[in-house]
Amino acid sequence: MSDIQRLTLAKAINAGLRKAMTDDENVLLYGEDIGKLGGVFRVTEHLQAEFGAERVMDSPLSEAGLVGTAIGMAMRGLKPVVELQFDGFVFPGFDQITQQLAKLRFRSQGRVNLPVVVRFPYGGNIGSIENHSESVEGYFAHTPGLKVLTPATPDDGYWMIQQAIASPDPVIFMEPKRRYHVRGEVDAEAPRLEMTEADVAHEGTDVTLLAWGPTVSVCQEAADKAAENGRSVEVLNLRSLSPLDLHTICTSVEKTSRAIVVHEAYRTYGPGAELAATLQERLFYTLESPILRITGYDTPYPPSNVEGEWLPNAQRILAAIDETMNF
Repeated sequence: MSDIQRLTLAKAINAGLRKAMTDDENVLLYGEDIGKLGGVFRVTEHLQAEFGAERVMDSPLSEAGLVGTAIGMAMRGLKPVVELQFDGFVFPGFDQITQQLAKLRFRSQGRVNLPVVVRFPYGGNIGSIENHSESVEGYFAHTPGLKVLTPATPDDGYWMIQQAIASPDPVIFMEPKRRYHVRGEVDAEAPRLEMTEADVAHEGTDVTLLAWGPTVSVCQEAADKAAENGRSVEVLNLRSLSPLDLHTICTSVEKTSRAIVVHEAYRTYGPGAELAATLQERLFYTLESPILRITGYDTPYPPSNVEGEWLPNAQRILAAIDETMNF
């Protein structure tokens, strides 16, 4: 493709997969309905026709079998990219991911590399039925041995999927499903950032909003509305939850002296708690007010007709901005 294009997130990830497969014949795709169908969200569309059924393989409907087979492939020198259809379907493969994939490199003292990427759509706000809208990043960010990445923009998606495939460590690659069809610029000449670097999505001086995946655009909406009332809000797109880019995070919060974490995952023991604790430890004398969290609620994900009341939105974020500024 040309150096700069406007692509949807789904098409950008597709282009990134194509580039990785073209550059390295050991890269292969494996998942449920990813071949002829191109995946539920068509992220792998046309790739089987281009690379053949031996490199873009439809799997049985068994998430545990999927991940277990990918581990064996990686141990034999291949670089499998596994697609699980939905976030809620990750749990049947959870044992393989957390007990085998995450631990084998450590247990072998680095002798066994496991360059496995596990991709799946996550998050809500698309009107899905039960078990099709979840934010499970906390489970995997809590597990040593895994890198946990989530793109928020098409440019993120294009470059981060290639960087994930090139990593010798296993990577959980979580794709915000509500952003699949949103277009943005993709610069195919060179990546702006390393795989685990955070990105300043919106510059500001009064308060930092820490977000990732689906909540980055919500925070940008809140920042634009806050500007109408004279608030200067910085939005940080974390991109990587494990490891965290603490240098960029702390630099932003040192500048603004206030922080709000925004995520769809549950509040209690959620990723926001780790961020708040880390910032409190590192920047205690810098902070002008308590670190606030705007999150999903501590209930099972609700029916789709009320998910808009459950998910973080611009109004909740604006209220938190007022609270932290008036502390």
